[in-house]
This record gives sequence, structure tokens and C-alpha cells, in this order.
Amino acid sequence: MNLDFLQHKLDERVQKGNVRSLPKNSNLLDFVSNDYLGLSRNQELANAIHDRCRTEEVPNGGTGSRLLSGNHQWYEEAEELLKQVFQAESILLFNSGYAANQALVSAIADRGDTILYDQLAHVCLKEGAWLSKAETVAFRHNDLNDLESRLTRSKGRCFVLTETVFSMDGDMAPLVEMVELCEKYEAYLIVDEAHSTGVYGEGGSGLLAQMGLEDRVFARVYTFGKGMGVHGACVAGLQTLKNYLVNFGRPFIYTTSLPPHSVIAITESFKYLNENLVLQNQLKDKIIAFRSLWEDSLSQTSIQPIMIGDNEKARQVSLELQKSGFDVRPILSPTVKSGTERLRISLHVHNSDEEIVELARLLRFTV
Repeated sequence: MNLDFLQHKLDERVQKGNVRSLPKNSNLLDFVSNDYLGLSRNQELANAIHDRCRTEEVPNGGTGSRLLSGNHQWYEEAEELLKQVFQAESILLFNSGYAANQALVSAIADRGDTILYDQLAHVCLKEGAWLSKAETVAFRHNDLNDLESRLTRSKGRCFVLTETVFSMDGDMAPLVEMVELCEKYEAYLIVDEAHSTGVYGEGGSGLLAQMGLEDRVFARVYTFGKGMGVHGACVAGLQTLKNYLVNFGRPFIYTTSLPPHSVIAITESFKYLNENLVLQNQLKDKIIAFRSLWEDSLSQTSIQPIMIGDNEKARQVSLELQKSGFDVRPILSPTVKSGTERLRISLHVHNSDEEIVELARLLRFTV
């Protein structure tokens, strides 16, 4: 079988210095993962999950679509809990944030509609838009003037896609102003809370609930593989939206449900966080500590981009930090725009103050 057509594209990536490969596990200090609150490594939480699974004799797998054999009792328990956490009329669980965003966006817009998405939105939001039959248009990142200009020219129903905390720059969307614009032009706002779930809000409810905006947003997407330390995601909204996705959301309909162990892990993770909200304050302290040591900080969140501007240099600086024991990875083009290559530092509650001080010192010598 001739695979030259694949190898040719891989060779192009090699020449550009941006070929991807799977990294090996390491014992380096974690400044790369999205485990912001340290819940994925929390043994007390792990014990609670395992104890429930043993006691309740859960099956090993989901066994099928939730529309067939996969709608286990643990799903409904988790969705009821999450309705309270996110202050939502309804919750629908998905296997991942990628699947949730793709299912939601691809299903709700039709031919003759318009989808406006932030140009730096995650690719799953963009792919959802591209899979729909609607016209898709990017607006400049967090640019309210550009968004309003495009809202005035939109056709049919208009859907606006953004995130609370952006994954590469760690900056936040101007949520209040975006909500007001969408209300002014009767647009439907969809917000991905992937990097704010757990980290912000009472009980880990995210930024929208913390700001009192949850009832003014058409659909909210929460993921559990980052701040919550487990796996899965959900869409929060009105009951009609849930009913619609159950009928028209293809990534929901045509996939095996999460195994009950994963669903129990979601429930127990939120229960644990609700009893240990001090973790949110501990994370804030780590962010303040790093920003006080790195004057060029561009973000007020746990995601701290260190701008390099070149693939090879970003890779070399990353390797130097890894040699010193710090797991810091480069973000290269085409993942980010050429010329904006960077290190992406993630801060966590399990990073000690001493480690943060040393990382900042090394950055001053290597960047």
C-alpha cells in the first residue's frame, strides 16, 4: 500500500519544525497539565470513587448508547447534581468536551442561519460550526466592535461562540458585554467553560454563574477533564435544548455512553470540591505568586503563556526547562498562529512556592 501522500505531509511538518509526536511519561514537576486543582491525583477523591464502584457493583462499560442500554441510573444522579451546581434547568452529559461542543453547535444551526465564532475559539467549536449548514464567520478575538459589526450583517438565527478562559492565552472573554450584545441583536450565545469549570464559582460552577449570567446564555458547556480532574462534559440549558440534542445531536446519539465509573467520578469530584473550596483560593495564591515573579505575565488565570515567537526556540527553551526538572511544553504553529509560538505554563495547587520561584528564575535565564 502506497502511503507516500501521507508521508509527504508529515515531511512538510518536519521541515517546518512543527511535527507532532506523543511524549513519554516523565517524573518532572507538573507545569503542563490542566489538573489545576490537583483533583486527578487526589487520593481521598480516588478512594471515594472506588468505594462507590465496589459497593454499588457498577458494570465495567456503558454497554451502548444512552438511547439503548447505556442510560444507567448513575447518569441521572449526576445530571440532577449538576443541575444544582450550574443552576440550570437541564443537563445532558457527554463523553468529552469536544463531543459536547461539536454535537451542540453542529445540530442547532440550520441553512440560512449564521454562526459567529471567536477566531481563537477551540477547534471543536469551529468544527461544530463547519459541520452545520449555517454560514460561519470568525470575529476578531474578544473584539466587541467587530462582533457587533458582524451581528448587524448576520442572516437568519445568529449563534455566537466563545469561551470563558481561552486555552492558549489564558485571557477571558468580555462576558457581560457579549451577553448584552447578543440580547440587543437577539443572538444565541454559546459559551465553553472548559478552563473555568471547577476553578471559579460556588461549587465549581464556573465564571458565568459566578458573574450571575447563567440565565442569560443560550447554552453552556462544562468539561470535567481539567479543573475537576476526571472525565466527561455536559451541556447546560433549558429542557427544550436537552430534548433537541437527544434527538439531533449525532455525537450523543451514535456513541456508547461513558462507563458508570466515569459518571460516578464526576459526581464524587463535585461533591469533594464543594467540601474543599479552599482549593480555589490556593490556586489563586499560586497565580499571584507567579505573576509577582514574572513581570511579563499576560494572564490572570492558571494558564500563563510565555511568548517566544519561533517554533525551534520555543522547543529549545522547553527542553532546557525539562532538563532542570520542570515539565513545560511548547505550543507551536500551526496550533497557534505563526509568530506567536510560546511556552504554555499551567499553574496548579500542587506546585510549591519554591518550585514557582525556581521556574521564574529559570525563565529569566532561558527566554
